[in-house]
Amino acid sequence: MSNFREAYTALNGSSPRSEVSAVLQSITDSAEIPFKLDDANRQQLIQLIIDDLTLLTKGSNGSSKCRLVQKDAAQALLTIKIMGKNPAGSVIIATRANFSALLAILHFFKDDVDASNEVLRCIANALLLIETGRNVLISKDVGGGSAMVELLEKTTSPERIFLVSRILFLATLSVAYASDFIQALVENKHAGHHSHIVEVITTKLESLTSSLLASEKMSRDAMRDLLKVAFNLMHHYPKMVDKSTDSSGRPKIMGECWSSRLDGLVPPLLRLFNSLPPTFPAPLASPMTYVIHTLITVPVTPSLRSKWFPILSNPGSPNQSSKSISPVSSPSAPGSPATRGSRSGSPVKETKEVKPGAFDRALSRLSVSHRLSHRSTSPPSRSIPDTLLRAYDLLDVTLSHYLPGNIDPDDSSVRERCHNESDSTLDELVCPLVLLITKLCNGDEGARKRMMEWILPQDLDRSSPLEARSDLLGRSLRLLASIHHSRMKESIGEMLYAICDSNGATLSSYVGYGNVAGLLFSKGIMSAPSVGDAGAPDTTADGKPIDPITGVAQREQNTGPEMTDEEKELEAEKLFVLFDRLERSGAIDPTSNPIRKAIASGKGPAY
Repeated sequence: MSNFREAYTALNGSSPRSEVSAVLQSITDSAEIPFKLDDANRQQLIQLIIDDLTLLTKGSNGSSKCRLVQKDAAQALLTIKIMGKNPAGSVIIATRANFSALLAILHFFKDDVDASNEVLRCIANALLLIETGRNVLISKDVGGGSAMVELLEKTTSPERIFLVSRILFLATLSVAYASDFIQALVENKHAGHHSHIVEVITTKLESLTSSLLASEKMSRDAMRDLLKVAFNLMHHYPKMVDKSTDSSGRPKIMGECWSSRLDGLVPPLLRLFNSLPPTFPAPLASPMTYVIHTLITVPVTPSLRSKWFPILSNPGSPNQSSKSISPVSSPSAPGSPATRGSRSGSPVKETKEVKPGAFDRALSRLSVSHRLSHRSTSPPSRSIPDTLLRAYDLLDVTLSHYLPGNIDPDDSSVRERCHNESDSTLDELVCPLVLLITKLCNGDEGARKRMMEWILPQDLDRSSPLEARSDLLGRSLRLLASIHHSRMKESIGEMLYAICDSNGATLSSYVGYGNVAGLLFSKGIMSAPSVGDAGAPDTTADGKPIDPITGVAQREQNTGPEMTDEEKELEAEKLFVLFDRLERSGAIDPTSNPIRKAIASGKGPAY
């Protein structure tokens, strides 16, 4: 194994370049083969190559002291990167001396794209594998953090933005070692730079949006990692400066703390959320998922409300968010906001033609912009993004994709599709979006009313079981009884609870106690709440009473002869299904299920 080190040390500045290249290639090849290169030789080789590259930065090109010339730099750095993929190699890279050396090499080869990008990859790999190296890089004596901010500010290449963002993301991952650096970044105290980090991130997000729409290589990856940097800053910094507590005296959590220094990040994030084009086959994918994660850190406070809901910025019109501005002209599913004419926003441009089909029509609702309805009598106005509607549409399309028709969420095909298309679970994909909608409903009365109208309108069709519907309401109710998607079950429940103004009686009266018994039980509501002034209708539009347990219209009382055996069996089966749903949702214990008791005692039907 030492023959690799001997072969390299045998080189000198006058060695043929082909021989130098061959030795470096042999080291690179061996570094990727397990047990081909031991840790000691790996570390010694890394140090030797870094020392030679450092000599190049000091003007030793072609001298007898240095084995390398400038043309060898990119390959030599590639060799370091490959050897650094092993933690034993990254330990050597992540030292103060070698980080400083690599930053000097980066500056020296700033005009050599291949060499400089390999330096960044070496640093990024070391930070990924050696956590202590993150603190070393951003320390004042090394100055790697400031160097990366300066590089991010100056670069326009998506690949370079990706590499620098990856380093900054890892460097700001933990407040335990990066608090001073994060504070200096946000408060614009990092040495040698004039632009604020908020301005830098905003500018790069805008440029990457153009690159992404043009399908430029690495633009999606670059935006993803830049959003991770924004998330770290928005997650850590507010908690560092906001030491206040909530109403119960507990420290505030993510999404409750905020600093006005970060206000400038909110508009570009909302623009991204409202403008990123649809993805296929999964409607919810990167970078949209990272935009959603980052937006969750932003509270819905009075000072930020005009950013979340720009339509509300007109003084004296606090309820404009619930008014219709321009109904969308693209096809949409029954019961969607588009068909009820209560959407906010000003579509301005027709989407490009898509193939016919339900899923394609649904995707068209998520296009960058829509066109004005021909029914609008007012003159065209500037497009106003509707974040709530965008979130609703994303959730509707995503759930209809993963839970087509009225499929049971616990069906194995649901988990298989999630894994095959995104290598994630339904919980991981959708819960952040549901949490975002819940945040908006809890923070804004207009948003809550609009969601209520979209999901639980007064004219809701109650002729069939609500949980069997092939729409967002039906899928949400079925998720409340899910076993495999526990986080979705909880987050969907919180969303419905928020939509109903955090009132258990209102929620129960709208969807039936049987559908939300488990959710209400988890909130300490042990029995069906009294409807009272819940505000929900107790009869359908045609005057039929609504069953408080199922939420569907009650059948007229049968004044004729007694039920036939077939009718009795049908009613018994419905009762069995209802108690089974209550049991699965956690509302009742299996030992307390009367149907199960009857079957066990031989008095009930055998299913």
